[in-house]
Amino acid sequence: MEDAAMENGETNKDSEVAPALIAVHPTQNSVAVAVGSDLRVFDLLGGCAVSLVDDSDGSLHKDSIRAIRYGANGKLFVSAGDDKLVKIWSTESWRCISSLCSEKRVSAVAISNDGSYVCFADKFGVVWVVDVDGFNGDQDFVNKKAAPLLSHYCSIITSLEFSPDGRFFLSADRDSKIRVTVFPKKPLDGAHEIQSFSLGHTEFVSCLAFVCTHECPQGFLVSGSGDSTVRLWDISSGSLLDTCDIREKAGLLESKEIEDRYAAVADLCTIPDSTLVAVAVQSLQGIILLSCDLSAQTLYVAKVISIKGDAFIPTSLGTSFSSGLLWMVTGASNLHDSQHPCLSRVKVISGFNESSPDFVQHGPIVLEDDEIPRSEKLLEKLQGRVSFDKNYFLTAAEALKTSMSNLLIKKQYSTEKREFRKRGRNDKKIKK
Repeated sequence: MEDAAMENGETNKDSEVAPALIAVHPTQNSVAVAVGSDLRVFDLLGGCAVSLVDDSDGSLHKDSIRAIRYGANGKLFVSAGDDKLVKIWSTESWRCISSLCSEKRVSAVAISNDGSYVCFADKFGVVWVVDVDGFNGDQDFVNKKAAPLLSHYCSIITSLEFSPDGRFFLSADRDSKIRVTVFPKKPLDGAHEIQSFSLGHTEFVSCLAFVCTHECPQGFLVSGSGDSTVRLWDISSGSLLDTCDIREKAGLLESKEIEDRYAAVADLCTIPDSTLVAVAVQSLQGIILLSCDLSAQTLYVAKVISIKGDAFIPTSLGTSFSSGLLWMVTGASNLHDSQHPCLSRVKVISGFNESSPDFVQHGPIVLEDDEIPRSEKLLEKLQGRVSFDKNYFLTAAEALKTSMSNLLIKKQYSTEKREFRKRGRNDKKIKK
């Protein structure tokens, strides 16, 4: 009885709130949203909801999804999370072509630029790699196994990213480190050559992205953190080029949020073919739009775009190479005492052409629901419903602040609970 009660406490009372996530196909063929264990995909070309097919183990995800990602060529999509499953999907048929079991819960995923490798990180700090080279449509990858690529040694990895030229593989963690690794020609043998460490954040690194243009294709790295800064880096040397305190720039220092230690950068997203970086902050109802001066190697605030009257604090951002639209989502799962465990809210911003007079005078604009591509059908699929109580999202925003801080702090267990967890482990090594 005691073990059963402890197990219930582990799964219910202590279950972690998970933010809603969004990802956009590189040519905006489709948009995906994950809320809890629910993965929702909408086909923008066909104008219809996508039905996912997963014959790998008879089910979709069983617990909160923590990472979703399209490949650069748009053929593959990866989802992974707290159920320790990494699912690789074909975006042509939306069939799960491979389902891998991780030893620990998965915290981040990435796909190599050429689509040959899927990488995922677990909460023990190990990055794994799977060879998917040769995928050309809808064939299954049967009995695929992941090989260890590198490790951060007991530090939760929060974000994975490939450099624009594919030469480097970046991994960030809760201990404020960004590791830049030379991506090897034979990744299944491990990645042993470290290019640099980018050190300077004072709290966990939450997200990574690259700012690059036709004139500067190799780009510069931008990172967001729990220390309320966005930083600009040269990854070859690991040098810190500039730091932007987003609390000060967004006016949060003038509010009670300065007392909130976890006014963290929740996500950031670079706008393709521009020097703009959209930044989502846990305490801001809207986004901060930064501009990167690549020649001067500096960051500055271009706009603060507020979203009025809708209790919308973005939890995840996404964009495509071709659309000029920024997609945003807010929401959370596992909210205690909530009647709507899997609601999300999607919004879209357009007008990111920096040379346009409208951008200078008015800036990007938040689209009304009926202006979003495929409007009502899309929103009904990705949100779970078209209308809802805005107080739900205020509750979700507050819960996510606590969740992010708790997620990135090592848990302390009593002796009894530690022994119970040991008995229930499924990652014990089999002695040969």
